[in-house]
Amino acid sequence: MTEYLTVDGGTLAYEVSGEGPLIVLAHGMGNSREAYRFLAPELVRAGYRVARLDLRGCGESSVGWPSYSRTDIAGDLIALTEHLGAPAVLVGHSIAGGAATIAAAEAPHLFTSIVELAPFTRAASITLGDFGHAAYRRGALRLLGAGVFGSVGLWTQYLELAYPGRRPADWAADLARVDAMMREPGRMHAMQKMGRSAPKDAGAQLANVRCPVLVVEGSLDPDWVSPRAEGEAVVAALPAGLGQLVVIDGAGHYPHAQYPAETAEAILKFLR
Repeated sequence: MTEYLTVDGGTLAYEVSGEGPLIVLAHGMGNSREAYRFLAPELVRAGYRVARLDLRGCGESSVGWPSYSRTDIAGDLIALTEHLGAPAVLVGHSIAGGAATIAAAEAPHLFTSIVELAPFTRAASITLGDFGHAAYRRGALRLLGAGVFGSVGLWTQYLELAYPGRRPADWAADLARVDAMMREPGRMHAMQKMGRSAPKDAGAQLANVRCPVLVVEGSLDPDWVSPRAEGEAVVAALPAGLGQLVVIDGAGHYPHAQYPAETAEAILKFLR
């Protein structure tokens, strides 16, 4: 059942299932809480109360927010966690991984640990040589095109690349769901604004995080030439001893949808 929380600037949609310690799941741009349709039941079965949030401008949350930065999203995550009852484990994918970093640094009393799935948490260092990597080049060009031209078609083409190899059984239906959502008024604008928001605010907060952090990367994520190196860099920027990295072999940018059992296993092991 969808519930709603009104905060400054708009209304956030979310749903909660299960009983136990709280885990808040935040998806990446151009998607909705349905991105966690496989991972959430795994966490519920393990004894957690799981809240899945639609980011501002996404899913059933309202559109027309004044801005869509990682800092803005972090504020939403803090508000939802306070509303549901802290403390919580905070899980963020892609842009929401960076937002989770900010939330944990700004409100350390609310979060016992954070999990960053394929996170965009650091400012990218892109070189011309990176475009010699075929998977990175194809993904980057489609992401750029989707952002510049507001093209839903290029966004879904990017998603085709972001799920290399294994795909969910409901892949066609889910891709159609994303396509339909992104054609709703205001949804593509929200994604464009997120895409143009640099992760400098998140990178600046990595050293200020005080709780344990798990970074999960997919070995075939096209968003980086070396996903492992990116994950290692995020861990290295955290205070010593707080971060750990898990790389899921064969996964792309959506390990929680491609390999939900493996992603859940990594998260639950980390939490134990």
